[in-house]
Amino acid sequence: MRTILLPMSEETRKSLKAGEAVKLSGTVYTARDAAHARMLSDCEKGRSLPFPIENAAIYYVGPTPAKPGQAIGSAGPTTSSRMDRYTPELLDMGLRVMIGKGRRSEAVKESIVKNSAVYFVACGGAGALLSHSIIEAEPVAYPDLLAEAVVKLTVKDFPCFVGIDTDGNDIYEMED
Repeated sequence: MRTILLPMSEETRKSLKAGEAVKLSGTVYTARDAAHARMLSDCEKGRSLPFPIENAAIYYVGPTPAKPGQAIGSAGPTTSSRMDRYTPELLDMGLRVMIGKGRRSEAVKESIVKNSAVYFVACGGAGALLSHSIIEAEPVAYPDLLAEAVVKLTVKDFPCFVGIDTDGNDIYEMED
């Protein structure tokens, strides 16, 4: 299992293959449905996104509050298809990495290929375990959204699988 540093180069993204197990280390931003809707609404109003989107990674997660001595509480992935209506536009703006769980729409897969992006799948139901790979959490925007606020995470050896690679190969459509 290789370790991938975030943000990652296009060359690294293109070397990944659907089904490959990896560990991610670097910067990831959290964002779920409400944050996605707010980000795109802000863009429509001429406001800047709350973080630099170019070559960014978004983790679809609504973490629980941290206990004393922890960077974050349980941090398991949410269902990615809930963000599908927002994803192509964000990919066109520079987003290159998404982390979540479950299948993606054909429109998202086409946009992943068009933008040389990658979708990683994290293990659902393992939020407490995944939180051990998050070493720092810094609130960035939309605190009124509570668990859905945008948070900048620093991850180290965050385990996941390549769900959809830059060629559009999909782990959910692979034959054994």
